[in-house]
Order: sequence, then C-alpha cells, then structure tokens
Amino acid sequence: MSAIDTLPPLREVIATHGLVAKKALGQNFLLDLNLTAKIARQAGDLTQSDILEIGPGPGGLTRGLLAEGARRVLAVEKDQRCMPALAQIAQAYPDRLQVINGDALEINPLDHLTPPVRVVANLPYNVGTELLVRWLTPPEWPPVWSSLTLMFQREVAERIVAQPGSKAYGRLALLAQWRSNARIVLNLPPEAFSPPPKVSSAVVHIQALPAPRYPCDAKVLERIVAQAFNQRRKMLRAALKGAAPDIEDRLLAAGIKPTDRAETIDLERFCALARLVAQP
Repeated sequence: MSAIDTLPPLREVIATHGLVAKKALGQNFLLDLNLTAKIARQAGDLTQSDILEIGPGPGGLTRGLLAEGARRVLAVEKDQRCMPALAQIAQAYPDRLQVINGDALEINPLDHLTPPVRVVANLPYNVGTELLVRWLTPPEWPPVWSSLTLMFQREVAERIVAQPGSKAYGRLALLAQWRSNARIVLNLPPEAFSPPPKVSSAVVHIQALPAPRYPCDAKVLERIVAQAFNQRRKMLRAALKGAAPDIEDRLLAAGIKPTDRAETIDLERFCALARLVAQP
C-alpha cells in the first residue's frame, strides 16, 4: 500500500494508541488509506470548502480529506481515546484540522465552519440515519452544506436512493430526493473495515438542489410521509385517516387512489397531497 502522507500506517496508529473499535460507539475503522482518499474524492473538489467529518476514529478518512486538498476539516469525535491520534494529524497539517471531542448529536458545528461546507463521513452506524435526517430537514433551504458524502450500511444507502415500487422506498428516499440528487458512488465489502461488520457498506453522494423539486410545506410533507409509511401495508385512506377529515377527496385530487399504498406513490404526488392537506 502506497502512502498518502508522511504519517504512520493506520494499523500502527491503532496499535500505538490501543484503539480497539467499540461496538457501543458504532465503530468500524477503515485501514486502507488509498481507499479513504478514494472516498474523499467522491465529494468533488475540496480545495475551496470546509469539511465536516463525524466520527473520524483514528483518522483514516481525515487523512484522505487533507491529502486530497480539503481547505479545512472540522472533525467531531466522541471517543476520547482517539484524540492523541487526531492531534498527530493536526500537527502534520498545520491550521487545516480542528478536532472537537463531543457527541455529534449535541454539537452545533456551524460556529466553526466557513461556507461553502461539505459533509464527508464514515458515519457511526448507531447515529448515521438520525444525522442524515437532520441534515435533510434544516429550518431553511438551501442548507449550509452543499453536499453530503456519507458511508452507510448498504441497506440504508439503498433506502436513500430507492424508487417507488421497491421495498427500500420510503421516508428516507423522499426526504433525500425532494431537495437533492442522491446516488451511490462506491460499494465496500465488510473486509475493508476493522473489525469487519456483518453487512456490506456503501458511500452515498447527496448534492443539495437550490430549491425543492416540487413546492409544498416541508413540515406537512414530513408528517404525511411519516404517517403513510408508518403503516405501509395499509391503504392510504386508512394510513392517513387522521391527516384530514376528507382525506379520500384530497387523495383523489392529488392523483392518488385511496386504495393505493405508500410505496407506490412518487415524490410529485406526495408533494401534491401535502399542498392539499395544508389547505383549510
């Protein structure tokens, strides 16, 4: 394996600092620095952007981002054990890496970032979906981030890019595709990680659109979609019974049969329904 910088190989870093991956923290470390650099490249040109990285661990992807020319990286890491390894990277890349020791679910990183901002992360499995939903549902759009390049379990990645009619299609697909372009750009087998997880992984690249594909109120759309897929086996007239007293009429007005199920309805018709439900 060729080196991407002058720092020690990741296996050596992990051994030096005793960084055994903790299942409770959703940790699975990537050890191949050529692979982490390849993931960094999926985010596009990094030279003019600040990068937010969640869960850097021993810093494999961090080093990939910096080696690929990231203007600046803000890394948020919950595991105190990783701080010395990350400090070593910060020394090798002066003034380009800031590390915050804390919980990504509780920290607002915006105070430390200068737009344009890209998010690039091998997300901890136990918080990945929650963080994604937060990034997809900010109070205002366009969001502070221009793109998200994120690693998930393959199953979650497929849910983000899923199309109507598939088993994977649901809330995540609609939230992602309403205001962004989402595609799987890289697949990774379990053996790429230490320890190897029981499932395959995939990197998803999500590019923010300047405006939603179809107009509607974000909160109404989120509520309708959540309600529809919470009981996805039910016909929509039953699943959305509480959404409006005349829900069958509004479904028909949106081009949806009351007997249809949520997984068959495309984004455009969900947005049309959200507009109709928002009316008195």
